[in-house]
Amino acid sequence: MTKNIKEITEKLEAGVKEVFSSEQFKNYLDFMNSFTDYSINNTILIYMQKPDASLVAGYKSWQKKGRQVRKGEHGIKIIAPRPRQMEVEEDGETKIVVLPLTFHAITVFDVSQTDGAELPEGPVTQLTGDVDGYAGLIGKLEAAAPVPVSYEAFDISANGYYSDAAQQIVIKSGLSELQTVKTLVHEIAHSMLHTGKDTTDRDTREVQAESIAYTVCSMLGLDTSDYSFGYIAGWSSGKDVKELTESIEIIKTTAREILDRIA
Repeated sequence: MTKNIKEITEKLEAGVKEVFSSEQFKNYLDFMNSFTDYSINNTILIYMQKPDASLVAGYKSWQKKGRQVRKGEHGIKIIAPRPRQMEVEEDGETKIVVLPLTFHAITVFDVSQTDGAELPEGPVTQLTGDVDGYAGLIGKLEAAAPVPVSYEAFDISANGYYSDAAQQIVIKSGLSELQTVKTLVHEIAHSMLHTGKDTTDRDTREVQAESIAYTVCSMLGLDTSDYSFGYIAGWSSGKDVKELTESIEIIKTTAREILDRIA
């Protein structure tokens, strides 16, 4: 099994690197890079208030992108720095002195709370197709999950999410069998690795979870490359695929543990 997992992760890394060279992905990154990055503290705040959030921005920022926050939507509170400066007279000259930063609460909204212009799509394709022995496999995966699993209809871009606070995994109902299996493994990986004590940044968490999902599915004879390669590329910080290469051992170990649990 170890040799197979090594071969799969090597294929995964090569596939993700290929995604970076596509014109579609370049356009997608240009758009995404125009949004502000958020600190780890704000990422935690966003997750606590809306664990299914995927892309957040302020009210006016969404308007500039051609999208409007829907009436009645509740914003997500985060902390933003407030630069301060003052003029002082020194030796007959007026100088600007930068004062220590203060911080204040601001409100942002997730893309799922907005309507308007279509966003450029990243290289992620929703998986289709049936899975042999689907019911039995889903039952084994649910039993292997550290927390309860439920299936719900919700109108967000994510196919599922793991809530550490609620200790549950929620999968979007109505997905194809292949997408459901892949998403469930992804969220199981989150529930095994990314609990309250974990300090890994969000990009790395998503790269790890999707890489584990791809690896487990590959070992089960299921091809999720059309989805996983683009998803991982979307969360990677650069063409060196840093988050992936630095997480290879975690990916291998966790994938092996999930496979052992469902054997």
